[in-house]
Amino acid sequence: MDKSKDIQDYIEGHTPTNTIKRRNFIRLLGGGIYVFFHAGAALKLMAAEADQRRLPDDFNAFLRIHENGKVSCYTGKIEMGQGANTGLAMMLADELDVAYENVEMVMGDTDLCPWDMGTFGSLTTRMFGPSMLAAAAEARTVLLELAAEKLGTDVDNLDVKKGVVFNRQDQSEKITYAQLTNGQRIERVAKNESTVKDYSKYKIMGKPKFRADSLEKVTGKAKYSGDMRLPGMLYARLLRPPSHGAKLISVDTAEAEKVEGVQIVRDGDLVAALHKDPEMAEKARDLFRAKFEEADKPVSNDNLFDYLNERAPEGNVNINEGDLSKGEELATSVFNNEFHDGYVAHSPMEPHTAMAYFDGDKMTVWAGTQTPFPAQSNIARILGMEEDKVRVKPPYLGGGFGGKSDHGQAVEAAKLAKLTGKPIMVDWSREEEFFYDTFRPAAIVKINSGIDDAGKINFWDYHVYYAGDRGSETLYDVPHQKRTVYGRGWTAPGIHPFDTGAWRGPGNSTNTFARETQVDIMAAKAGIDPVEFRLKNLKDQRAIDVLEAVAEMADWKPGQSPSGRGFGVAIGSDAGTYVAHIAKVDVNKETGEVKVLKVWVAQEMGFCVNPQGATIQMEGCINMGLGYSLKEFIEFEGGKVKTKNFDTYEIPRFSWIPEMETKILQRNAPPQGGGEPAIVCMGAVIGNAIYDQTGARLLEMAMTPAKVIQALKNV
Repeated sequence: MDKSKDIQDYIEGHTPTNTIKRRNFIRLLGGGIYVFFHAGAALKLMAAEADQRRLPDDFNAFLRIHENGKVSCYTGKIEMGQGANTGLAMMLADELDVAYENVEMVMGDTDLCPWDMGTFGSLTTRMFGPSMLAAAAEARTVLLELAAEKLGTDVDNLDVKKGVVFNRQDQSEKITYAQLTNGQRIERVAKNESTVKDYSKYKIMGKPKFRADSLEKVTGKAKYSGDMRLPGMLYARLLRPPSHGAKLISVDTAEAEKVEGVQIVRDGDLVAALHKDPEMAEKARDLFRAKFEEADKPVSNDNLFDYLNERAPEGNVNINEGDLSKGEELATSVFNNEFHDGYVAHSPMEPHTAMAYFDGDKMTVWAGTQTPFPAQSNIARILGMEEDKVRVKPPYLGGGFGGKSDHGQAVEAAKLAKLTGKPIMVDWSREEEFFYDTFRPAAIVKINSGIDDAGKINFWDYHVYYAGDRGSETLYDVPHQKRTVYGRGWTAPGIHPFDTGAWRGPGNSTNTFARETQVDIMAAKAGIDPVEFRLKNLKDQRAIDVLEAVAEMADWKPGQSPSGRGFGVAIGSDAGTYVAHIAKVDVNKETGEVKVLKVWVAQEMGFCVNPQGATIQMEGCINMGLGYSLKEFIEFEGGKVKTKNFDTYEIPRFSWIPEMETKILQRNAPPQGGGEPAIVCMGAVIGNAIYDQTGARLLEMAMTPAKVIQALKNV
């Protein structure tokens, strides 16, 4: 049996349908119309900043109208449950005037798609989408010009419906896109000169549509990296350090080598047991006898925030308007508070998984990663290979939330595949997932603010440590304000005891919790209803619109907080989208348990491409937000991560899920991000609701039962 041929057949047979036949997408074969385009000037700039070596100087995505009338879009973006493969296909079909069913998104395959920096920041729809629409408009123009020539008429006389071009004056005169592309080979570079349709003219976008991958996923047919199988594949179980920063001194694998069928591989600090049976590989790995030198890091859950305060880097002032001292003089009430937020895990359903196969001089890696092209670069660099000899193919991802921007498992699998010449599966256990997670960083926010007797905010002095400035905008109309940011975004090398990184709406949940809690504190002191107080201090019409909408949804009855009713309010902004939340909670004063009974959310995201997809994302944000608000935090001591699984790390359960009511305010404006905004207010709206019912104010997340009990003692 020729396993190499079997594997190669598998690789070639599992490329998306109707894709390019050759691996190098620049050498396109066959007829059709190709339109190459940049995925937005802003993305191009970000790519340049992220990786000077890989900045695309011509295009980083392209469309192909096939000779059979099908349409494909090739992009380095990936699908990880956010619905990008559905929303983008809707946009392309609508602009090009083809049936939605005839559109295919080819995503993330480094052999088939042009370079892209990765999928994060809710950038796919709001940044990549408009560029794709412009390319589709360019392609439509080309097709109309060809049709006018074929039909012997002017372009102005033509219209298109579902891929059929017809003469408005005589609809019997018609020709299909497939007929136009047959035998043609036309290449165009989109120059953003073609005019896209007005949003009011779209017929597919703006209407709810089921996810393109729904049937595959509910029937179990969808393939993830861990589902991949190749002849002769071995499972890898790797030696792991006891703590972050630990150095391997020695390892004895003699006992492990006695396990029947096991292969032991060592390459520097990489020590692995390989076996066709994952349980046998794990049994062998457990027989390793290793000695480590552990790093001494004097930090744990007990002293975390003192530790972070003591090591705060120099701040960077990025907003300074008016005169804080003058504002403080005008204020009749001043509020000075410090807010804390602990480390939070990404905890996706699918742990990091990768399978790698090295055949001759070509490495193919199936990996659950948000960043296939950076993964390709890293694998090539570490293995000393040319990048075009490394192919990364991301199947579906079972959640990412920023945590799969890293791709350590892909590097491990590729290393082992090259060393052994065999297909290798690296599938992290849940314990490994927690240990190597790039946690949302623990953070501190300090706010000093003041109001006058009329309830107007006079000044706002905002200091954020380690969370970055995303979501730290004041939002409110404040004449005297200053913002100081300490630390570069979500990373603080040498300070955190382990790696930290982007986590759904990076930093925004922390910043919104602090801001909206501070605003609620001021509203309560002023004796003004929390909705009215916010409206009194807002000028941003988008913020006003969502706040008024959610108040109407909840049939809001004005009242001074704490009213005993258990209602909270919060507003926020992320990825170009505005949100407003109202929540109803019930607090058990004996146990400290908080039950969220209902959440209302109004969202304004410009033109909403797929209302059903956006609604699902909003509901997902609400549910995920329950976790970071109430229960999720990492137990650690120094570099040791004590949290190992979901028996101690509590994510939302079905019994937690509240009643949810959502509303999307449709606007005739460019679409904005929808994967992250509705999560950012959850901590604040729940905390404010707890205060409204009990009078207990919580300034630290997660608001665990123990913290609620302690806050109740202070009432």
